Amino acid sequence: MGRVLWVMLLAAGIGILPAAGWFLSPAYPGVGWKEEFESVCGGTDAAMTLGTEELKELVARCDRLKERIESEEESTRKIYLRRLKSCRDLYLYVLETRK
Repeated sequence: MGRVLWVMLLAAGIGILPAAGWFLSPAYPGVGWKEEFESVCGGTDAAMTLGTEELKELVARCDRLKERIESEEESTRKIYLRRLKSCRDLYLYVLETRK
């Protein structure tokens, strides 16, 4: 339920307060990379409904998150980097189709 609400609010361009607890970003201290990963990649099913600026921001967040994941142990790093690349590639594809 929380993810659906997040996607709806994100698609509508409404900011989500960090106090909500389920929206996590590197802007908030103490947030782990897995939570940020879920926040970034959790909305890929709604990528086509996102605005251009939102998609660009998600790509940038993927790039920042990649650096954090690269410091993990090998098996975790391989799995999450591949999944993150898929999310990033989808966002880039949607951006490219709008040109």
